[in-house]
Amino acid sequence: MADCIFCKIIAGEIPASKVYEDDQVLAFLDISQVTPGHTLVVPKQHFRNLLEMDADSTSQLFSRVPDIARKVMKVTKAKGMNILNNNEEIAGQTVFHTHVHLAPRYEETDGLQISFETHEPDFTALAELAEKIAQA
Repeated sequence: MADCIFCKIIAGEIPASKVYEDDQVLAFLDISQVTPGHTLVVPKQHFRNLLEMDADSTSQLFSRVPDIARKVMKVTKAKGMNILNNNEEIAGQTVFHTHVHLAPRYEETDGLQISFETHEPDFTALAELAEKIAQA
């Protein structure tokens, strides 16, 4: 896609700090560096996001993630790793080319905050929703 920044990085038109590359996937350091070692793993083929991808392309992308994540953790000496994927603007996607964030974690105050608000479960509503999703 001509106006996609990640496609331009893949094509070599924009420089990137690459950490992994093969025929299907490219991984490079995110320029924002939310935490040191923050890496993006992207398919070389353009897809808007994970929701557009087919099973084979998704498999190609995610089969590389664990090894790249382990290498990032080893080099950065991180204590943990958040592996994130945002789909569409409402979910925080800002570049519309599928990408997986590998965010090394060092301590609770390392600059990355992720939280989920919890509620008392409504088991009837959960069962109804699960049934609808399963039947879709």
